[in-house]
Amino acid sequence: MVKTRLFFALPWRSFQSGSVLKLVLRGEITDQLRSFSRALSLPQICRNFEKAAYDPRVADIYLHIDNLSCGWGKLDEIRRHILDFKKSGKFIIGYVPTCGVKEYYIGSACEELYAPPSAYVGLYEFLVQASFLSGVFEKIGVEPQVERVGKYKSAGDQLTCKSMSDENREMLASLLDNIYRNWLDKISLAKGKQKEDIENFINDGAHQVERMKKEGLITNIKYDDEVMDLMRTRLGIPHTKLLPTVGYRKYCNVRRSTLGLTGSKDLIAIIRASGSISRSSRIIVEQFIQKIRRVKVSKNTKLLSFGSIALEEMHLLLI
Repeated sequence: MVKTRLFFALPWRSFQSGSVLKLVLRGEITDQLRSFSRALSLPQICRNFEKAAYDPRVADIYLHIDNLSCGWGKLDEIRRHILDFKKSGKFIIGYVPTCGVKEYYIGSACEELYAPPSAYVGLYEFLVQASFLSGVFEKIGVEPQVERVGKYKSAGDQLTCKSMSDENREMLASLLDNIYRNWLDKISLAKGKQKEDIENFINDGAHQVERMKKEGLITNIKYDDEVMDLMRTRLGIPHTKLLPTVGYRKYCNVRRSTLGLTGSKDLIAIIRASGSISRSSRIIVEQFIQKIRRVKVSKNTKLLSFGSIALEEMHLLLI
């Protein structure tokens, strides 16, 4: 059935069998399924990994990772889908021209990881920053009025303080330590190394791509075209022919139903919302309530999930 659907697929959903899915992860990654901007979509990225695992036309994945500017929750979700894709038996090769802590966190999950000789290596960027405007307000004669409830409620500190409070520092240090420990656990497991060895490499500070290869943190040092040649040889494609590839944007057009991935009757509904909830802002109250009610009356939906929600909005969901 899958082969029949693929044979009759529309031109913008068709590509050559034995192609390499080329995904470029760079910059911002949004939570929205579709967006008018050129930013990458987390749901689409995850769906592409899922589809590629079952798509007989996709031979391998080439993952180009460069200058990511998204949160750790999104990185964890992408990394989990990379590990799930590897269970299909297909190869995934990573390439990191910029090798910071976020880029390496994703790249370490790949079967092989390559970097160019000119790669920037910076595995020391576990930090938090905060800015304070109290001194500026004093100079211009402005006195901010902030109502504070609880010593760990630090949102107003930016307006009323000149430095970080002990409670805010304790909270941020705890979060940062949790992120670092998780990063260290995943990297040491992926590379089969002791945590102490990874920490020693980070603490040395002088990071060079040659040393990463020597320590076994990357597979080899190669340019982008050399990695493509390596994949061409692995797939048995003559050097006189181009490596068949399919890009992220085109592969987003491939439907999950074409690959037989939508057969279940029981569904999990995920409602993503970001921003303030009011009658005229990004999240309009009436539309948000309507979506919840539509999911509530659906016979196929067994579970409703929200990405994140504040306590003050919980009463809305309990109605």
